[in-house]
Amino acid sequence: MNEREMIQEIQRLKKEKNAVILAHNYQIPEIQEIADIVGDSLKLSQEAAKTTADIVIFSGVHFMAESAKILSPDKKVLLPVYDAGCPMADMIDADQLRVFKKEYPDLPVVCYVNSSAEVKAESDICCTSSNAVKIVKSMKADKILFVPDRNLGNYIAKQVPEKEIICWEGFCITHHRVKASEVDAVRRQHPDAKILIHPECSPDVVAMADFVGSTSQIIHYAKESDSKTFIIGTEMGVLHKLRKENPDKKFYLLSPGLTCFNMKKTTLPDIYQALLKEQYEITVDEEIRQKALGALERMLELS
Repeated sequence: MNEREMIQEIQRLKKEKNAVILAHNYQIPEIQEIADIVGDSLKLSQEAAKTTADIVIFSGVHFMAESAKILSPDKKVLLPVYDAGCPMADMIDADQLRVFKKEYPDLPVVCYVNSSAEVKAESDICCTSSNAVKIVKSMKADKILFVPDRNLGNYIAKQVPEKEIICWEGFCITHHRVKASEVDAVRRQHPDAKILIHPECSPDVVAMADFVGSTSQIIHYAKESDSKTFIIGTEMGVLHKLRKENPDKKFYLLSPGLTCFNMKKTTLPDIYQALLKEQYEITVDEEIRQKALGALERMLELS
């Protein structure tokens, strides 16, 4: 099949099997174009839960598909590329978190949603990059354990100085790759541009931003801003939506290193095969699912 024929087959199978296709903002343009919903990881899982679909095709990485299963236990959740993972999520597991908790007894654990179901299940509450500051501010404790992203944890600590944030030493290998020297260089090249940076970047890079926010917040800021030129400091996949929704504005990637290999694994043939064979189903142990759901629900109550 050529690409057009494959897209037609995907649409036919999707209708036949009552499926919904989700695509993260970092997916390749072809995947974003055929998706029913494009967005950040947790928002996609929430939207999927609202649908009447029997099958969820999650074009993203493993922890995202797990989150969809946590929120939609009765749906069949498929990850088109089974080895599409997240190195940061893999930097901590449930056993390591239990040891971390023993080192700091009685401190609550805030868990970034970019983590496994097992780690969520061991945590008190989850957060996203959009609501992390709000979640931490709302907590009564003055000391908090934050897993797994030390960069997001450091950003929260600067925004909420009245609390002590004890961070796990994980990080996003893609965002952490950006150097302050690259910010300097791009600012000289585009002096009138607004620099929008994700808080998963290192603290010295984040400190140089005109705006710091999650992927969805960056998209919103660029849309609402009167500025016409932007330097984007998050994974390159978001450029597709930014350029599509703002044809009168210019967008440049802050660093060529902002490319997530795992997010670029999924292709149209992978979507087709997932629908055709209903392969690579994601399952979550029910006891773990219930505990992880509790951490997510406590977050949703606050946000």
